[in-house]
Amino acid sequence: MPSLRTLDGVDVEGKRVLLRADFNVPVENGRVADATRIVRTAPTILDIAARGGKVILLSHFGRPKGPNEKDSLKPLVPAIADVLGRPVAFGEDCVGAKALAAVNAMRPGDVLCLENTRFHPGEERNDPDFTARLAALGDIFVNDAFSVSHRAHASVEGLAHRLPAYAGRDLAEEVEALGRVLETPARPLAAIVGGAKVSTKLDLLGNLLAKVDTLIIGGGMANTFLAALGKPVGRSLCEHELAPNARDILDRAKREHREVVLPIDVVVAHALKAYAPSRQVAVERVEGDEMILDIGRRSIDQVCSVLARTRTLVWNGPFGAFETQPFDNGTVEIAEAAAELASAGKLVAIAGGGDTVAALHAAGTAERFTYVSTAGGAFLEWLEGKPLPGVEILRVR
Repeated sequence: MPSLRTLDGVDVEGKRVLLRADFNVPVENGRVADATRIVRTAPTILDIAARGGKVILLSHFGRPKGPNEKDSLKPLVPAIADVLGRPVAFGEDCVGAKALAAVNAMRPGDVLCLENTRFHPGEERNDPDFTARLAALGDIFVNDAFSVSHRAHASVEGLAHRLPAYAGRDLAEEVEALGRVLETPARPLAAIVGGAKVSTKLDLLGNLLAKVDTLIIGGGMANTFLAALGKPVGRSLCEHELAPNARDILDRAKREHREVVLPIDVVVAHALKAYAPSRQVAVERVEGDEMILDIGRRSIDQVCSVLARTRTLVWNGPFGAFETQPFDNGTVEIAEAAAELASAGKLVAIAGGGDTVAALHAAGTAERFTYVSTAGGAFLEWLEGKPLPGVEILRVR
């Protein structure tokens, strides 16, 4: 796999470095609720600043249709400064006179955060004129936002055509970690694919089936596979119209000698409510008025036994309605088992996707995984085998 151009050996002293970060972080009551993405890009920012570069931060926030106070990056600046342990200035726009004035006021080692790039429609359109206006503010471009690198936007991919472009530390680490999993993994290699719908992960399942030894299917999407096998799923989330696709995947797995693990018992209830009355039943015994909301004890033990003989694990998607207790039990117990194996050096455990990361944090296991990706869509597209524009442009050819 071709390597990426990095900042190693690049002279940044006195240079204006446009650094694409992902500060699209959760905010509650005006305060950053989870600073993980800021923390992840901090080493790149501090490295450039320590070497005398002028760090100009670019990011989007939310899905604005134009400039508005609600989606301004300005309230995030104190959190960024707190993580960095140094002052961070703010520019009232990301292009034009206000941005240029803020950049011109910088000294070597300074950090400046410009306003939301998506306040301008040219950002998402990768408009050449908008890209040129951004490029006019810098001498070097650095992408340290793997989580948005599946988008060919101006501040992600466009700038790399106009300025000397490099990968930041976090992006390079993420690409290396994910590359190891799918290109040169220690085997056996297993994948856990959960979540709500098969329809959103058909490409993912197809690509993984060609690479893994064991495919573990959970969450709402497992119901579609159970229904395809003639099992009753009651009122559970299920895409009955995709039963033929599910059967095709199972048939292909059999032909290619891949192991597919599906639930053998489940936790059911009549309503998705916290601590709703529930029962544990074999998958053949789900009643017509019941909903499958988690996997059962035997299924948990089955997955844990697979992990015990696995050397590499990639995980995307929870096993049940983990946000609602007690239907988080399957996800939590399997996360704990994977974390213990990873901590003991017996398993390379890599996870990604918004729900998955939230579940691992809720289970208190994220820190013990080998690597946890902050990316959602980019992580999925990578696993699907799709090239990411923001990464491909940085490869050494």
